Amino acid sequence: MSGLEVQRLASRDSQIPVIFITGRGDVPSTVLAMKGGAVDFLTKPLDEDALTRAVDAALARAHVLRKAAEDTAALQALYQSLTPREQELLPLLASGLLNKQAAGVLGITEYTVQVHRGHIMRKMQADSFATLVRQA
Repeated sequence: MSGLEVQRLASRDSQIPVIFITGRGDVPSTVLAMKGGAVDFLTKPLDEDALTRAVDAALARAHVLRKAAEDTAALQALYQSLTPREQELLPLLASGLLNKQAAGVLGITEYTVQVHRGHIMRKMQADSFATLVRQA
């Protein structure tokens, strides 16, 4: 199995950063590796500084990806804490509808929308409506 095939298989299951090290790199392989998400494509003999920079870049990318996945999971957990009605209301509010307009769409009173909106803000741990819109 070639390195490009291993990269393709690994990228299906995870977002592990990949550094290619080869003794006989060519331009088409390099292009395919980089398009596949490789952090770097190094040729032998290795330059120690280039390898160190590539590993540092790979670790930084892994950290960013892990943080993004954790943030997404936390946000998803907050969203799942909403009731079905609150989940129905959130996209209406985030799309810019006024409370009165969202109430009309859902066939409920404006006061009920205000109550649900307060619950949504608390459950989503949003300190402002702008934060809630970004989360949505």
